[in-house]
Amino acid sequence: MINITDVRVKVLETDSKVRAIASITIDSCFVVHEIKVIDGKNGLFVIMPGKKAADGSFKDVAHPLDPETRTLIQETVLGAYRRANAAE
Repeated sequence: MINITDVRVKVLETDSKVRAIASITIDSCFVVHEIKVIDGKNGLFVIMPGKKAADGSFKDVAHPLDPETRTLIQETVLGAYRRANAAE
């Protein structure tokens, strides 16, 4: 299991569904930028950084390979978002 050693969240003031942009540091040696906090129909969720493909679809640039790691990243980023949003 990975260890998320740092989370940085920038809360966005926008009418968009994107509420924040986050970066996480894994095991104090690897950083993933451009993780987005999205306000969807069923509440907040996290999407990993991606790029637009030639066909117009989006593909993840970096993503977890198992559900446990995805859950850990989502819970950690959303927790940091809620704390940052409450502080404003």
